[in-house]
Amino acid sequence: MIRIGNAPCSWGIEFPSDPSYPAWQTVLSDCATAGYKGIELGPIGFMPEDPATLADALTERDLTLIGGVVFRAFHDPDMWDDVVDAAKRTCKSLVAHGAKHLVLIDSISPRRAPTAGRASEAEQMDKAEWTAFRDRLATIAKMGTEEYGLDVGIHAHAAGFIDFEPELERLLDEVDERHLKICFDTGHHSYAGYDPVAFMKRHISRISYMHFKDIDPVVKARAVANRTGFYDACGQGIFCNLGKGDVDFPTVRQLLLDAGYQGWCTVEQDCDPSMDVRPVDDARANREYLQSIGF
Repeated sequence: MIRIGNAPCSWGIEFPSDPSYPAWQTVLSDCATAGYKGIELGPIGFMPEDPATLADALTERDLTLIGGVVFRAFHDPDMWDDVVDAAKRTCKSLVAHGAKHLVLIDSISPRRAPTAGRASEAEQMDKAEWTAFRDRLATIAKMGTEEYGLDVGIHAHAAGFIDFEPELERLLDEVDERHLKICFDTGHHSYAGYDPVAFMKRHISRISYMHFKDIDPVVKARAVANRTGFYDACGQGIFCNLGKGDVDFPTVRQLLLDAGYQGWCTVEQDCDPSMDVRPVDDARANREYLQSIGF
């Protein structure tokens, strides 16, 4: 059975706190109101880390905690203590609520931000830097799997050092599949300039979790041409409502069904919370679209 959830990034939540953010209780209520039964944790520190407080709030809204994301600078060795702290706290919160999915994302690097969507121009790590970077990801993946019993997935993300398909596939080749699977984000794969459906066909057996995101091709082309920053592109609407962009969701659905995929697929429509948007309306529209194609 495939279940559909949502994530705090659909309300613009990218960091633990910001004055422009809605309250965590509002995000939970909006998610339930829009028709979802599950939600991700968001960046550690946004939702309460006290298990009883969050459990009561989830129960009140009939929501299940699906998983959580470690969106940190894996590319920066000086930030390792921050990565480990965020990963351990996230793992503990997930286990406390019976959530299953730990998602690892290398955060945006100033070295990569200007070339999001431009694979041929992007700066590459040398062998030594890549090896250390890969090992940091592998260490957290092994910890999440062996110490906390979670399914750990790598998530490619625009403007990080796991952005383009060759980097993602290189990492998958070099890290033990028992520890690291794929959290596949349809939108980021399109943003990077690749075909999400083609990738899924090649790697469906290693995909343990899905993020549903769509891309407005007109905004994408403009953002890539202008070297627009990731968060500015979000504010310009690069992540459109599902079914309005270039991701072929009916085919994505069929691939998942053919593979016997079971579990959660989580909607993510990153937005800028300082803009004049109503995330709950987009969340509802995305749920209705997915229902219309059989999810």
